[in-house]
Amino acid sequence: MTEFKLPDIGEGIVECEVVEWRIAEGDAIEEDQPVVEVMTDKALVEITAPEAGRVTKLHVPKGEIAKVHAPLFAYQTADGEPAAEPEDVEASAPSPQAGADTDTGASGVEAPAPRAGKVCPAEQERPERAAAGQGPHGRIPASPAVRRLVREHDLRLEDVPGSGKDGRVLKEDVLALIEGGRATASGDTRGERRDEGQQDIRVEPLRGVRAAMARQMVAAASTIPHFQYGEEIDVTALLALRERLKPRAEAREIKLTLMPFFMKAMALAIRDYPLLNSRLNEAGDEIHYLPCCNIGMAVDGRAGLMVPNVKGVEGLSLLDVAGEIQRLTGAAREGRVAQADLQGGTISISNIGALGGTYAAPIINAPEAAIVAIGKSQWLPRFDDAGEVTRRAIMTVTWAGDHRLLDGGTIARFCNAWKGYLEDPETMLLELS
Repeated sequence: MTEFKLPDIGEGIVECEVVEWRIAEGDAIEEDQPVVEVMTDKALVEITAPEAGRVTKLHVPKGEIAKVHAPLFAYQTADGEPAAEPEDVEASAPSPQAGADTDTGASGVEAPAPRAGKVCPAEQERPERAAAGQGPHGRIPASPAVRRLVREHDLRLEDVPGSGKDGRVLKEDVLALIEGGRATASGDTRGERRDEGQQDIRVEPLRGVRAAMARQMVAAASTIPHFQYGEEIDVTALLALRERLKPRAEAREIKLTLMPFFMKAMALAIRDYPLLNSRLNEAGDEIHYLPCCNIGMAVDGRAGLMVPNVKGVEGLSLLDVAGEIQRLTGAAREGRVAQADLQGGTISISNIGALGGTYAAPIINAPEAAIVAIGKSQWLPRFDDAGEVTRRAIMTVTWAGDHRLLDGGTIARFCNAWKGYLEDPETMLLELS
C-alpha cells in the first residue's frame, strides 16, 4: 500500500483545506486523474494521481486541514507493488503530527511526487490514539477545524465528549454541546421556553485565500501610512476608442475592456514617475526601483479576493495586455491562479466600479507603494471650452500611496500624467515603443 503525501512547495504555505474529493475509497484511479481540490491561502489547486491504482483510504475528510508531508490518501498500485522504498526519516519520526493512522495496515511507503505543475502543501494532524480518548502525549484527538471551533465558542476540548474512534472529538460533538448549553441557558432563564425569534449563529472558519487576505490587509493597514488622493477623469474619448477597437479584438477572441488602457497608461506614466513602481526594503532604509511594471488587478473570485498581475506591461501591446487580463480573470474566478501570477506585483488596480461603486479608499497591497480604486463611469453634465453644458463620461479614481515613499505632490503629478493618457488616449501612440 502506498501513502500519497503532499510535498512542500514553499512560498510560506503550511496548510490547506480539502475542498472536494473527486474519488472515494475503493475507486480505481488512473495516472494524472484529478483526485482532490484543496484550498491554500493563495488559490484553489487541483491535485492529480501520481500513478494508476485503487484508493484504499482517504486520510483527510472534506473541510478539514492537512499539513505538509502528512498522508492525504492511500492507494494500492496497479501491480500491487509499492511505488518507492520507505524513507527511514518518515518511519522513525516520533512526532504525532507526522504519522498516519496506525490501524490502516499501511506500509508507510511514500508515493512519488505528483505530476501536476503546482500542488499545495497539506496539513493533517493525526496522532496515534490511546485509551480514554488521549493520544500518546496526553492530547485529545481532534482535527484542527474542530479545535478552532472549540476555541471560537470558549470551550475546553476536554469538556467535549468525543464520539469518534478512540474518543476522537468530532464537529458534531462540539455542536451538540453548544446546542445543549444553549437549551440549558434557555431553561434556566425562561423555564424551558425558547424565544421563537432566536436564530442559531452559523460559524465558519476563516481559511484559505480569505484568511490570507485578512492577514495581508491587517498588516498593510497597521504598518503603512496611507495617503489618499482623489480625481475625476473624463473617459468619453476612451470609451469611443474602445468601441472602435472592440471588433478587432473580438476577431482574435479577446474581450477588450477599459482595464488594458488603464494599465498601458499607468506603465507610460511610471516612466516619468518611477517612485510609484518602487518599494521599501524591510528595514525601511532603502528604496528599490523595480525594472518592470507588473500591474495587479483585484478580482473577486471563487476562492475570495485575489490580485494576479500582468507581467511587464510596459513591453506588451494593448491586445497582449487584454489577453493576459482575460486569462487571469478567468483563472481567478475559478480560484485556479498559478502562484507565479500572484507574485511579483509592483502596483495595483481595484476596479470597484465594475460592481457599481463610485468612491473607495483602497488598502495598499504590500510591499507595493500604491494602489488605485476605479469607480464606475457616469454620464454627467460638464462645461465645454465654450462654456456650454455637454454630456461627458466621468470616472472617479482614488489613489492610496505609501506616505513613507510618496508625498501628495508626487501622487498628484503622476495621476495627472496617467489622466492625460486616458482623457486623450491617442497620445499613447506617440509613447509606445
